[in-house]
Order: sequence, then structure tokens, then C-alpha cells
Amino acid sequence: MSALTIFTDSDASQPVWYSEDAAQIRDKLAEKQIRFERWAADRELGDNPAAETVLHAYQHEIEKLVAEKGYQSWDVISMRADHPDKQTLRAKFLSEHTHAEDEVRFFVEGAGLFCLHLDGHVYQILCVKNDLISVPAGTAHWFDMGPAPDFTAIRIFDNPEGWIARFTGDSIADNYPRLA
Repeated sequence: MSALTIFTDSDASQPVWYSEDAAQIRDKLAEKQIRFERWAADRELGDNPAAETVLHAYQHEIEKLVAEKGYQSWDVISMRADHPDKQTLRAKFLSEHTHAEDEVRFFVEGAGLFCLHLDGHVYQILCVKNDLISVPAGTAHWFDMGPAPDFTAIRIFDNPEGWIARFTGDSIADNYPRLA
């Protein structure tokens, strides 16, 4: 189930707000210009689907975002617990960073934890199957796929070169809860 937990950026021990209600999550994130929607990841993809299969199944949804926002490229990230580089990739994504473009993800399987560092708070959004999140360009954040990742998400980009991170050097991510 999707969830939003908000902490102050000086105290990771006690959340100041929490909800598993999609409408409340959407509204709370919209206050910070974060797009959160529940879409229908309703296509049968089989076990460990190929990127082409995922893109073909959801091309109609991608085209809506392209028409609305002018995105230029998209791909699929799929991570499983048996991936040989899972720990290295997890560590990379757990470092706070920004992008010069929006970070858009549509989860078609599994789950991941987006953590946004905004205005003196840390917003932890547990994204699950059916969730679309769009983090605006320049927003400091990190992503946790957990120690045994199991997700597939469509990534949509403004930049045809894809995912380009600018790491902040801040170790704040080390202080906040992670996926178990």
C-alpha cells in the first residue's frame, strides 16, 4: 500500500505526518508541487518482463505524459533480488541528489521508497504498483529499493540522455528509515 511519512529534517525519530490514503498523499504532495497519482498497472507482463514488453503495454499512458509535458525519452528499470549489482546500485541511489529535469516514475510492479528533502522536512513516499510520481527538477532526494529489490518502473525523461544525477554530498539519507 502506498504511504507518505513526513519527518523534520532534524529528527528522524518521530514522524510529523503519516497517511496511506492515496487522496491525502496526493494532496499533501501537491502542496510541494510533487505529482502523485494512482494509475492502473493492469497489463499482464509475466515474470521478469522485458523492457519492450512493459513499454508496449503502457505506451498509451506514456503518450499522455509526453503530450502533456513534452517528455523526450523513456525506459524501464527493473530490479530483482538476484541482481549481481543490487548493493552497489542501492548505495548509489541512497545518496542525496538532484536532477536538472523532472524525475517521473510509474510503478508497474513492486515497490520503492522516494525520499524528498524539502523545506526543512523529509517526505518519504512508499510507491507501489499503480503509483505515478513526478519529482520536479532541482528537488533534493534519494531512492531506496531495499536490500532485496523487486520492482519494475517506467522512467520518463525531459533529457534524451536519461538519468543524470548531481549528488549533493549531504549525508542526510543515512539518518532516515530505509526499506527493510
